[in-house]
Amino acid sequence: MIELDVTLVLVLALVALMAGFFDAIAGGGGLITLPVLFIAGIEPLAAIATNKFQAASATVSATFAFARKGMIDWKRSRLMALMAFFGGALGALSVSFVPKALLQACVPILLIVVAAYFAFSPKPDDQTRKARISTSAFCMTAAPIIGFYDGVFGPGVGSFFMLACVILLGQHLLQAVCNSKLLNAACNLGALSVFSLSGAIIWPLAITMALAAFAGAQLGARCAVHFGPRLIKPLLVCVCCIMATKLLLDADNPFAQWLHRLVP
Repeated sequence: MIELDVTLVLVLALVALMAGFFDAIAGGGGLITLPVLFIAGIEPLAAIATNKFQAASATVSATFAFARKGMIDWKRSRLMALMAFFGGALGALSVSFVPKALLQACVPILLIVVAAYFAFSPKPDDQTRKARISTSAFCMTAAPIIGFYDGVFGPGVGSFFMLACVILLGQHLLQAVCNSKLLNAACNLGALSVFSLSGAIIWPLAITMALAAFAGAQLGARCAVHFGPRLIKPLLVCVCCIMATKLLLDADNPFAQWLHRLVP
């Protein structure tokens, strides 16, 4: 186990604060914190488990902030959240059986699709559209599937929930942001319930980062409510593109390996 000094803990807390802010608005906080935990020398399982704890704190914090504003329909969303929770737990249990190479190849493409949709769609930010599927169908399909992905891999899950709420449920962008935070929190907690049993969480660091992420998410949620789609839409597009680029350039990504063979 790495020895934690005060400077390292403070730096990681600052990173978690920034990640919580961005995650509350557009998702992608885990793609900020997890690489930094690796760089800090924390072994992979402990880094993933510790990161999941602080990520859950950020999403729960954002959900709480939106709920205080009366912006979450609990009656409609609670079953979605429950199914996302079970999906996250099942994903965490299945993490060793799902081929990571497939996810590493597909996820960046999906993130680019999300960014393109929100960048070029005709005002998805201020329109409530007709739902393409029922809430019950969403609970049985999108909620557990995206939750499962979060338990296995994770990057971009908030953006995927957001897009699903817009396209499948016909929600306007701010409403989709609020509901995506609830669903993201649920699958984070589901995955965390499994990871916590492994004993891999570095609790002093996890708690410190969680408190910072909680504060950052509160600030991010307030900015999202105050500025609305003017802030959410461009930030969402930027975060998705940055996440996609980061994943595509990762040395373990099949595309990066193919490019390296093509250009020695």
